[in-house]
Amino acid sequence: ALHRFLGTPEVQDVIKEMKEEQRSLSSMEMVSVWQLLRDRSVRWQTLSVAVVNAGMQLSGIDAIWFYTNTIFENAGIPVSQIPYTTMGTGAIEVVAGLIGCFTIERVGRRPLIITGFCAMGVCSAGITISLLLQAALPWMRYVSVACVVGIIAGFCMGPAGVPFLMTAELFMQSHRPAAYIVGGSLNWLCNFTVGFIFPFLQMSAGAFCYLVFCGVCLLVALYVYFVIPETKNKTFMEISHIFA
Repeated sequence: ALHRFLGTPEVQDVIKEMKEEQRSLSSMEMVSVWQLLRDRSVRWQTLSVAVVNAGMQLSGIDAIWFYTNTIFENAGIPVSQIPYTTMGTGAIEVVAGLIGCFTIERVGRRPLIITGFCAMGVCSAGITISLLLQAALPWMRYVSVACVVGIIAGFCMGPAGVPFLMTAELFMQSHRPAAYIVGGSLNWLCNFTVGFIFPFLQMSAGAFCYLVFCGVCLLVALYVYFVIPETKNKTFMEISHIFA
């Protein structure tokens, strides 16, 4: 398995390091969520898990999924064609997810998640522009649909799955359960928040509501670029030293 994963026959050093880590963890107790939040040695890892998981939902992907038909209707797509458009976005979602699965070990975690959030941010801004101009330029309705597809594709390629993998790679075994609780709780809390407030945000801000999601996506991408290291083929010890 290590030969295939690392692409080299020289794996004895890796096995030795794994055994040393196993011995060091054999007498270590699992930490609680409160202990994790108070542990200053992993505070940047904990903050990174919180930022990425919250940004995953605050990026606006839930607004796109929950209200896709409404968005298409506001974009001027005929009601009879909306189901076919929705089916098309579902197919794009599957293809983008497969691309992410097959490329993550080749290109790394950071490029996928940064590219995904940047694509979502640009497409969110594109939806705002298309909705503002579609009255004067009827063809802008198709730009709006393309931007919706772009948001879904960008999300499925990186932000949809990479945060869960990065959570496991940023912490040693004693901290991982608590880290997953923190990340998962923030994930679902932000999911509920976006689903609840989006209709009110849309009524108050109109087309400009998507600029909020654009800002969130770009800020998360900048955080990942400047703070989170690449974790591909790195041990926890190496990642911890990089954070330090």
